[in-house]
Amino acid sequence: MTVQTRADHSGHTANEANHKHRVQFLIAGDESALPELEAVLTTLPLCATGRVFVEVADEDAVGVLSAPPRMTVTWLPRSRRSGAPGTGRGCAPGEAASRAVRAWAGEMLCEHPEEVHVWLGGHYRGVAESHDYLTTGLGVAADVVQTPPAYRLGAVR
Repeated sequence: MTVQTRADHSGHTANEANHKHRVQFLIAGDESALPELEAVLTTLPLCATGRVFVEVADEDAVGVLSAPPRMTVTWLPRSRRSGAPGTGRGCAPGEAASRAVRAWAGEMLCEHPEEVHVWLGGHYRGVAESHDYLTTGLGVAADVVQTPPAYRLGAVR
């Protein structure tokens, strides 16, 4: 057995981090999928990086989630958000989570859409819009985007 005593850092300099092939995790859902979302978080490695978006009805539903230290959790109360611009209506179920997923993914996955694992749960509208944006808009492989089986989105599992 050969023990390697020195890490290979030939691909980057001492002043830059080697983040070129770090897989990001994107977890998003609403209050109806909170138990499943919490279960997914327990399966992530301690070194996982990425975002968690949780859409809830209002601030009273905001809670505490146990997530790996490098995962950022953002609560999205619908009561504080508007619906589609110019409509004057409130934020519909799934809308806040979908917006957050699209904004994060549009910024963070533009160069390497293959380096992500996604879990989407909750209201069909938010899951379907997010799934379509990720797979069609950004080119994320459907087999790395987990959605509720009943929604029949993406790859056959």
